[in-house]
Amino acid sequence: MRFSVIRAAAGCTALASCVPRATCAAPLTGSLRHGPTPPRHRSALLLLALAPLLGASLLSGCAAVVVGGAAMGAMAAYDRRGYAALIDDQRIEFEAGSALAAEPALKNRGRISVTSYNYQVLLTGQAETEAVAAHAAGVVSRLPKVQTVVNQLTVGPDSSLRRESEDVLLTSRAKLALFNVKVPGFDPTRVKVVSEDGVVYLLGLVSHAEGDAAAEQVSFVPGIARVVKLFEYREPEV
Repeated sequence: MRFSVIRAAAGCTALASCVPRATCAAPLTGSLRHGPTPPRHRSALLLLALAPLLGASLLSGCAAVVVGGAAMGAMAAYDRRGYAALIDDQRIEFEAGSALAAEPALKNRGRISVTSYNYQVLLTGQAETEAVAAHAAGVVSRLPKVQTVVNQLTVGPDSSLRRESEDVLLTSRAKLALFNVKVPGFDPTRVKVVSEDGVVYLLGLVSHAEGDAAAEQVSFVPGIARVVKLFEYREPEV
Protein backbone atom coordinates (compact mmCIF):
# COMPACT_ATOMS: atom_id res chain seq x y z
CA MET A 1 0.00 0.00 0.00
CA ARG A 2 1.39 3.38 -0.92
CA PHE A 3 1.15 6.19 1.59
CA SER A 4 2.32 9.74 1.21
CA VAL A 5 1.57 13.03 2.87
CA ILE A 6 1.91 16.38 1.12
CA ARG A 7 1.97 19.46 3.26
CA ALA A 8 0.23 22.17 1.30
CA ALA A 9 0.61 24.98 3.80
CA ALA A 10 2.20 25.79 7.10
CA GLY A 11 0.59 24.20 10.12
CA CYS A 12 0.31 20.91 11.94
CA THR A 13 0.33 17.76 9.82
CA ALA A 14 -1.81 14.96 11.17
CA LEU A 15 0.01 11.65 11.34
CA ALA A 16 -1.59 8.45 10.14
CA SER A 17 -1.30 5.21 12.04
CA CYS A 18 -2.69 1.78 11.33
CA VAL A 19 -4.51 -0.68 13.55
CA PRO A 20 -3.85 -4.12 12.06
CA ARG A 21 -6.26 -7.03 12.33
CA ALA A 22 -5.21 -10.57 13.16
CA THR A 23 -6.63 -11.74 9.84
CA CYS A 24 -5.26 -8.97 7.69
CA ALA A 25 -6.10 -9.12 4.03
CA ALA A 26 -3.57 -8.85 1.26
CA PRO A 27 -2.10 -5.39 0.54
CA LEU A 28 -4.28 -2.92 -1.27
CA THR A 29 -4.51 -3.23 -5.02
CA GLY A 30 -5.60 -0.25 -7.04
CA SER A 31 -7.95 -0.06 -9.95
CA LEU A 32 -8.52 1.95 -13.05
CA ARG A 33 -11.93 3.07 -14.16
CA HIS A 34 -12.28 4.65 -17.56
CA GLY A 35 -14.85 7.39 -17.69
CA PRO A 36 -16.50 9.54 -15.01
CA THR A 37 -17.40 8.14 -11.63
CA PRO A 38 -20.58 9.28 -9.88
CA PRO A 39 -20.16 10.93 -6.45
CA ARG A 40 -20.45 8.80 -3.34
CA HIS A 41 -22.64 10.62 -0.86
CA ARG A 42 -23.26 8.13 1.94
CA SER A 43 -26.04 8.66 4.43
CA ALA A 44 -25.07 8.63 8.08
CA LEU A 45 -26.72 6.31 10.59
CA LEU A 46 -28.80 7.26 13.63
CA LEU A 47 -27.35 10.54 14.94
CA LEU A 48 -25.08 10.58 11.93
CA ALA A 49 -28.13 11.58 9.89
CA LEU A 50 -27.30 15.08 11.12
CA ALA A 51 -23.98 14.90 9.38
CA PRO A 52 -24.31 13.55 5.82
CA LEU A 53 -21.05 12.68 4.23
CA LEU A 54 -20.04 14.69 1.24
CA GLY A 55 -17.08 12.67 0.03
CA ALA A 56 -16.82 13.70 -3.59
CA SER A 57 -15.86 11.18 -6.22
CA LEU A 58 -13.62 12.90 -8.68
CA LEU A 59 -12.81 12.90 -12.36
CA SER A 60 -16.48 13.55 -13.11
CA GLY A 61 -18.65 16.60 -13.71
CA CYS A 62 -21.08 16.54 -10.83
CA ALA A 63 -23.46 19.20 -9.62
CA ALA A 64 -22.90 20.89 -6.29
CA VAL A 65 -24.88 19.65 -3.34
CA VAL A 66 -26.53 22.48 -1.45
CA VAL A 67 -27.15 21.95 2.24
CA GLY A 68 -29.70 24.16 3.95
CA GLY A 69 -28.66 26.55 6.68
CA ALA A 70 -30.72 24.73 9.31
CA ALA A 71 -29.06 21.41 8.53
CA MET A 72 -25.61 22.98 8.63
CA GLY A 73 -26.41 24.56 11.97
CA ALA A 74 -27.38 21.16 13.36
CA MET A 75 -24.18 19.64 12.02
CA ALA A 76 -22.05 22.39 13.54
CA ALA A 77 -23.63 21.80 16.92
CA TYR A 78 -22.18 18.28 16.98
CA ASP A 79 -18.94 18.96 15.13
CA ARG A 80 -15.75 20.29 16.70
CA ARG A 81 -14.64 21.89 13.45
CA GLY A 82 -17.10 24.74 13.65
CA TYR A 83 -19.38 26.16 10.99
CA ALA A 84 -16.68 27.88 8.91
CA ALA A 85 -14.54 24.75 8.64
CA LEU A 86 -17.58 22.65 7.69
CA ILE A 87 -18.34 24.99 4.80
CA ASP A 88 -14.69 25.16 3.76
CA ASP A 89 -14.33 21.37 3.74
CA GLN A 90 -17.34 21.00 1.47
CA ARG A 91 -15.99 23.72 -0.81
CA ILE A 92 -12.59 22.00 -0.96
CA GLU A 93 -14.20 18.70 -1.99
CA PHE A 94 -16.17 20.37 -4.76
CA GLU A 95 -13.25 22.45 -6.01
CA ALA A 96 -10.98 19.41 -5.97
CA GLY A 97 -13.46 17.50 -8.11
CA SER A 98 -13.62 20.35 -10.59
CA ALA A 99 -9.83 20.78 -10.68
CA LEU A 100 -9.12 17.10 -11.27
CA ALA A 101 -11.82 16.79 -13.90
CA ALA A 102 -10.34 19.74 -15.76
CA GLU A 103 -6.79 18.34 -15.69
CA PRO A 104 -5.98 16.86 -19.15
CA ALA A 105 -3.24 14.59 -17.74
CA LEU A 106 -5.77 12.88 -15.46
CA LYS A 107 -8.61 12.38 -17.91
CA ASN A 108 -9.85 8.77 -17.86
CA ARG A 109 -6.78 7.67 -15.93
CA GLY A 110 -8.23 6.76 -12.57
CA ARG A 111 -11.05 6.75 -10.06
CA ILE A 112 -10.29 9.23 -7.32
CA SER A 113 -12.37 10.17 -4.29
CA VAL A 114 -11.59 13.13 -2.08
CA THR A 115 -12.55 13.69 1.53
CA SER A 116 -11.72 16.92 3.35
CA TYR A 117 -11.82 17.18 7.13
CA ASN A 118 -10.58 20.32 8.87
CA TYR A 119 -8.53 21.23 5.78
CA GLN A 120 -6.80 17.83 5.67
CA VAL A 121 -7.61 16.12 2.36
CA LEU A 122 -7.65 12.34 1.95
CA LEU A 123 -7.38 10.89 -1.56
CA THR A 124 -8.60 7.32 -2.01
CA GLY A 125 -9.29 5.18 -5.03
CA GLN A 126 -7.19 4.11 -7.97
CA ALA A 127 -4.82 5.69 -10.46
CA GLU A 128 -3.35 4.33 -13.67
CA THR A 129 0.25 4.92 -12.57
CA GLU A 130 2.25 6.26 -9.64
CA ALA A 131 2.86 9.40 -11.67
CA VAL A 132 -0.88 9.94 -12.12
CA ALA A 133 -1.46 9.50 -8.39
CA ALA A 134 1.29 11.97 -7.54
CA HIS A 135 0.00 14.47 -10.10
CA ALA A 136 -3.52 14.28 -8.65
CA ALA A 137 -2.18 14.93 -5.15
CA GLY A 138 -0.22 17.90 -6.43
CA VAL A 139 -3.30 19.41 -8.08
CA VAL A 140 -5.30 19.14 -4.85
CA SER A 141 -2.47 20.47 -2.68
CA ARG A 142 -2.50 23.75 -4.59
CA LEU A 143 -6.16 24.49 -3.88
CA PRO A 144 -6.99 27.37 -1.54
CA LYS A 145 -7.14 26.50 2.17
CA VAL A 146 -5.88 22.93 1.72
CA GLN A 147 -3.29 22.33 4.45
CA THR A 148 -2.40 18.66 4.02
CA VAL A 149 -3.00 15.99 1.36
CA VAL A 150 -2.87 12.35 2.44
CA ASN A 151 -2.45 10.38 -0.76
CA GLN A 152 -3.81 6.84 -0.42
CA LEU A 153 -4.33 6.22 -4.14
CA THR A 154 -3.30 2.77 -5.33
CA VAL A 155 -2.25 1.49 -8.74
CA GLY A 156 -3.80 -1.55 -10.40
CA PRO A 157 -6.97 -3.01 -11.92
CA ASP A 158 -10.44 -1.62 -11.50
CA SER A 159 -12.19 -2.49 -8.26
CA SER A 160 -15.42 -4.39 -8.84
CA LEU A 161 -18.91 -3.16 -8.07
CA ARG A 162 -19.06 -5.89 -5.47
CA ARG A 163 -15.96 -4.49 -3.76
CA GLU A 164 -17.45 -1.00 -3.77
CA SER A 165 -20.69 -2.33 -2.28
CA GLU A 166 -18.71 -4.12 0.42
CA ASP A 167 -16.93 -0.88 1.26
CA VAL A 168 -20.26 0.92 1.67
CA LEU A 169 -21.35 -1.82 4.06
CA LEU A 170 -18.08 -1.60 5.99
CA THR A 171 -18.58 2.14 6.40
CA SER A 172 -22.06 1.59 7.85
CA ARG A 173 -20.83 -1.10 10.22
CA ALA A 174 -17.89 1.02 11.32
CA LYS A 175 -20.21 3.91 12.14
CA LEU A 176 -22.37 1.64 14.26
CA ALA A 177 -19.28 0.30 16.03
CA LEU A 178 -18.39 3.82 17.14
CA PHE A 179 -21.47 3.82 19.38
CA ASN A 180 -19.69 1.19 21.50
CA VAL A 181 -16.95 3.62 22.50
CA LYS A 182 -17.26 4.27 26.24
CA VAL A 183 -14.86 7.19 26.63
CA PRO A 184 -16.63 9.99 28.57
CA GLY A 185 -17.73 12.81 26.29
CA PHE A 186 -17.14 10.87 23.07
CA ASP A 187 -19.62 11.61 20.28
CA PRO A 188 -19.60 9.12 17.36
CA THR A 189 -20.87 11.81 15.01
CA ARG A 190 -17.50 13.54 15.33
CA VAL A 191 -15.66 10.77 13.52
CA LYS A 192 -15.75 10.62 9.74
CA VAL A 193 -15.44 7.16 8.20
CA VAL A 194 -14.11 6.44 4.70
CA SER A 195 -13.72 2.90 3.34
CA GLU A 196 -11.72 1.82 0.30
CA ASP A 197 -10.84 -1.75 -0.68
CA GLY A 198 -11.40 -3.05 2.85
CA VAL A 199 -9.31 -0.35 4.53
CA VAL A 200 -11.18 2.03 6.83
CA TYR A 201 -9.90 5.57 7.41
CA LEU A 202 -11.00 7.51 10.49
CA LEU A 203 -10.87 11.31 10.54
CA GLY A 204 -11.89 13.76 13.23
CA LEU A 205 -10.90 16.11 16.02
CA VAL A 206 -10.55 13.83 19.04
CA SER A 207 -8.50 13.19 22.15
CA HIS A 208 -5.93 10.40 22.12
CA ALA A 209 -8.20 8.30 24.32
CA GLU A 210 -11.15 8.81 21.97
CA GLY A 211 -9.08 8.05 18.88
CA ASP A 212 -7.59 4.86 20.30
CA ALA A 213 -10.97 3.60 21.52
CA ALA A 214 -12.65 4.41 18.22
CA ALA A 215 -10.01 2.60 16.19
CA GLU A 216 -10.18 -0.41 18.49
CA GLN A 217 -13.95 -0.75 18.18
CA VAL A 218 -13.86 -0.36 14.39
CA SER A 219 -11.08 -2.96 14.09
CA PHE A 220 -13.49 -5.59 15.44
CA VAL A 221 -15.87 -5.14 12.48
CA PRO A 222 -15.82 -8.26 10.27
CA GLY A 223 -14.38 -7.73 6.82
CA ILE A 224 -12.11 -4.81 7.64
CA ALA A 225 -8.51 -5.44 6.62
CA ARG A 226 -6.98 -2.41 8.30
CA VAL A 227 -7.94 0.70 10.24
CA VAL A 228 -5.98 3.89 9.52
CA LYS A 229 -6.18 6.74 12.00
CA LEU A 230 -6.00 10.20 10.44
CA PHE A 231 -7.16 12.02 13.55
CA GLU A 232 -6.16 15.49 14.63
CA TYR A 233 -5.71 15.29 18.37
CA ARG A 234 -7.04 17.85 20.79
CA GLU A 235 -6.92 16.99 24.45
CA PRO A 236 -9.86 18.11 26.64
CA GLU A 237 -9.31 21.12 28.83
CA VAL A 238 -8.69 20.29 32.47
